[in-house]
Amino acid sequence: MWWFQQGLSFLPSALVIWTAAAFIFSYITAITLHHVDPALPYISDTGTVAPEKCLFGAMLNFAAVLCVATIYVRYKQVHALNPEGNCIIRLNKAGLVLGLLSCLGLSLVANFQKTTFFIVHVCGAVLTFGMGSLYMFVQTILSYQMQPKIHGKQVFWIRLLAVIWCGVSAFSMLTCSSLLYSGSFGTDVVQKLHWNPKDKGYVLHMITTAAEWSMSFSFFGFFLTYIRDFQKISLRVEANLHGLTLYDTAPCPISNERTRLLSRDF
Repeated sequence: MWWFQQGLSFLPSALVIWTAAAFIFSYITAITLHHVDPALPYISDTGTVAPEKCLFGAMLNFAAVLCVATIYVRYKQVHALNPEGNCIIRLNKAGLVLGLLSCLGLSLVANFQKTTFFIVHVCGAVLTFGMGSLYMFVQTILSYQMQPKIHGKQVFWIRLLAVIWCGVSAFSMLTCSSLLYSGSFGTDVVQKLHWNPKDKGYVLHMITTAAEWSMSFSFFGFFLTYIRDFQKISLRVEANLHGLTLYDTAPCPISNERTRLLSRDF
């Protein structure tokens, strides 16, 4: 049995691979058609102009679905491993909400380009990166509280490094973007897709875009740490029938049917 066939480990793997492919394909398309500059454009800039915006939107929408599935499985796993820990249960629920909000933001970023609906696009980016960062932080706290009883200390340290990486990238991006969009470098920087090294604010722009890509990679690294955990879990779906037909009759008890959901039992 291959590693991705064990439990639900294919979920975080597919999430990272698919999202990275969305970035790469839209970037290559945008560069080929000269819609953006090759040197570190914003991720969303590579999905702003047709036809790459169609590819970018479709692939990120599916990535959001994979992200929802991954976050939900993680929630169910932590809940099953800690059925009586009140603090862990509350943190686990908070992590679920934060993760789902981040997925909503990813879908908004995919479908509302900054050149068309700037406010909605920014709100989506804040949800994606802001709530996503908090989700990583909560999951790292959970990892700390679950070690060494549930898993080893190395898992916690790896996730902590990913959170620190994300935090440094987020701080750099927020600081430089605030200076860049303060109005000191003109009002066209919001819609600008092509930058010249001689342009005002070019250095701040490059630092901001580099930090955005770095932050995305920290997300990838964090979700990859789920692969080993997800090898130890599978889910089932249970169908409860209330009658032997679909007519409006009084319900009668019948046996339930359980089927596998996405994976085999472990």
